[in-house]
Amino acid sequence: MISNFSQITEFMDEVDKLLEIPVHLYLIGGGMMLFQKLKTATKDIDLIVETRREFGEVESVLRKSGFRSGMPVVRWQGKADLSQILIRGELRIDLFQKKVCGGFSLTESMKKRGTEVLRLKKVTLSACSLEDVFILKTFTERPGDIDDCVALAKKSLNWKVVLREIRLQVRRSGNPVWITWIGERLDLLKEREVLIPIMNQVDKLRLAYFDDYEKRHP
Repeated sequence: MISNFSQITEFMDEVDKLLEIPVHLYLIGGGMMLFQKLKTATKDIDLIVETRREFGEVESVLRKSGFRSGMPVVRWQGKADLSQILIRGELRIDLFQKKVCGGFSLTESMKKRGTEVLRLKKVTLSACSLEDVFILKTFTERPGDIDDCVALAKKSLNWKVVLREIRLQVRRSGNPVWITWIGERLDLLKEREVLIPIMNQVDKLRLAYFDDYEKRHP
């Protein structure tokens, strides 16, 4: 369990000393919320890199540092984006290349909204925005995600950014049914009396999906 952001910076310093190429890591999930003081602890560090070369380099360094795989070895054939869970003692790293959980992607707009929080010799670490972590947690169903969404929604989110990125993420996923899943997650937040200013627009998007589905499957 990680209870202080300094533990993440110490880990990054360890990685930096072993890297052979520069890597840009994007911090999402609980690590970012720990940085923003929206969580008191997180059980893992979620990181996204853009390229396969960066992914391979970071994975190799972690394995050399005593981390073991927490999931089956990923084959490198084809165009599928890579992911890996790496564990050493109580420290768990969830490493992704471009795409998280088969749907949420690292976009150019996300990269621009990120805030650089650490720059070392080889490592650049950027924290993704509150808006982007909120969206990520509407895509995923990990334990505690709804609680995290509640905490994030209570911040001063830019809801126009959230809606724009949701549209982009659903389009990029190639799986339009995602909008219905996001809508369901937002419904759960409404049940917990969280104000979602974009709810009407999301309702229209999922209604449009259902209308289109019925036309294609009479």
